[in-house]
Amino acid sequence: MGSRASTLLREEEIEEIKKETGFSHSQITRLYSRFTSLDKGENGTLSREDFQRIPELAINPLGDRIINAFFPEGEDQVNFRGFMRTLAHFRPIEDSEKNKYAPGEPLNSRTNKLLFAFRLYDLDRDNNISRDELLQVLRMMVGVNISNEQLGSIADRTIQEADTNGDGSISFNEFIKVLEKVDVEQKMSIRFLH
Repeated sequence: MGSRASTLLREEEIEEIKKETGFSHSQITRLYSRFTSLDKGENGTLSREDFQRIPELAINPLGDRIINAFFPEGEDQVNFRGFMRTLAHFRPIEDSEKNKYAPGEPLNSRTNKLLFAFRLYDLDRDNNISRDELLQVLRMMVGVNISNEQLGSIADRTIQEADTNGDGSISFNEFIKVLEKVDVEQKMSIRFLH
């Protein structure tokens, strides 16, 4: 049982994570116990396999894309802090915080939520969503219930609608414009217990 004690969160770590992510002390400790229960190697990090044990991600058609979002470029492990930073994108914005933030935007701001969503589509991370990337993600979402022709026409219509500079792909700014009227806050928030 001795090794378990070393995996406890230190107060100063909790404070840093609170500042960085906006989660409360109790939310952080609750998410930490979820994190350690997923950490089968008991090494303080999670691998992609650890994430695949989360039933909600296992059944989500974009599960693999969402899992990838937790990992920094070229890494195959994520520590608790990185885990919390990614989850912070889904923290609802509370009224008390609407204009409380000092330097930099909070991770759960509208822009950062949209950037997170954009990156789920931007498979090659070149800051553009190409027709091919759009097709791949649409295919993940709808499975085999729709023909390639139908998917192709959905992709073409989407790009036509969003692509204001005519380069045949969707930039982040174009992505933001298309979603201007969408309630991103509601669609991209997870209610974390307090």
